[in-house]
Amino acid sequence: MENEKRIIDISKVMRRLKSKKKTFFKVWVVTFILSCIWIFPQPRFYICDVKLAPESGGEDVGGSISSLASSFGFNLGGGGNDAIYPTLYPDLFQSPEFLVGLFDIQVTTIDGKLTTDYYTYLYKHQKQNLLTQPFVKLKLWLSGLFSSDTEGADATEVKQHDPFRLTEKEYNIMLMVKNNISCRVDRKTDVISISVKDQDPYICAVLADSLMERLQNFIIDYRTQKARLDLEYCQKLADSTETEYQKALSDYSQYCDKHKDALMQSSLSERDRLENELSIKMGAYQAMMTQLQAMKAKVQEKTPAFTTLQSSTVPVKPAGPKRMLFVAGMLILVTFATAIWQCRGINSNKPTEEEGDVVA
Repeated sequence: MENEKRIIDISKVMRRLKSKKKTFFKVWVVTFILSCIWIFPQPRFYICDVKLAPESGGEDVGGSISSLASSFGFNLGGGGNDAIYPTLYPDLFQSPEFLVGLFDIQVTTIDGKLTTDYYTYLYKHQKQNLLTQPFVKLKLWLSGLFSSDTEGADATEVKQHDPFRLTEKEYNIMLMVKNNISCRVDRKTDVISISVKDQDPYICAVLADSLMERLQNFIIDYRTQKARLDLEYCQKLADSTETEYQKALSDYSQYCDKHKDALMQSSLSERDRLENELSIKMGAYQAMMTQLQAMKAKVQEKTPAFTTLQSSTVPVKPAGPKRMLFVAGMLILVTFATAIWQCRGINSNKPTEEEGDVVA
């Protein structure tokens, strides 16, 4: 059986496309109008980026090996005893507890006309495409009919959001927050990049600054957790020894006041016993206070320092949507689709319609 090879003749393709100029022009006009109708009502959004470099925590025994591996893009976990490495910080930004914690951030629009919490801003004050707005309202109306959530719109503003049990509204807002923020970590340098997208440039910058602060607080709380627990326990022991020392001092002072002229050996022995007990309590108290000061110094030592490489700035120009690029992309796409559709069936074995007309 012979295999027939289908060869596309470029000249035939060009003749076919040239003969369909009117078709291409009609398709371009329709695509341009529809693309403009769709993309221009889309609300603008802004992006704010911040970068910071945290101090590495713990002692790194294999520091040179980790540094050498990081230069090749590998992380050997040179964070000492840390269970949470910088590469896991993006996962923190995806956790419901962290996302729900952003609901209460107070935001103000760039024109100063609106000041509210971030949850209410996303739920009530987001700009929508005028073309899709009726469908969004219809969807909300239908979901309200079948939803078991009975809380009112005003109740959501004073309600404490529980990340363990979210309502349908809270879950949808959480997904919006999740799509608006992102965190990336450079595996070689451990530089943390935080990006925030929002329709208002001022809110975008404020939220980026708040995210950076909350991430810093999370890292500080984690790095100093063990030291703070030790400090808390040492503080309790110091308070206990101080109480015992004050009691021993009070007992010794009262006994000396009552028996200041006593010459009996029993009185002198009791005084010596109270004095020795006071000396022991004072020594324990002084030792505990010294240890307490050392614990406070250890907490400060464990507290990491941060270097802000790029601070939050209110963006001047919108980051999207790229309207002209969208229109140009749609024109290119329909051009290729139309060309493929018009050139279907062209091969070297049967003449095209134009060639049939020429032969006739």
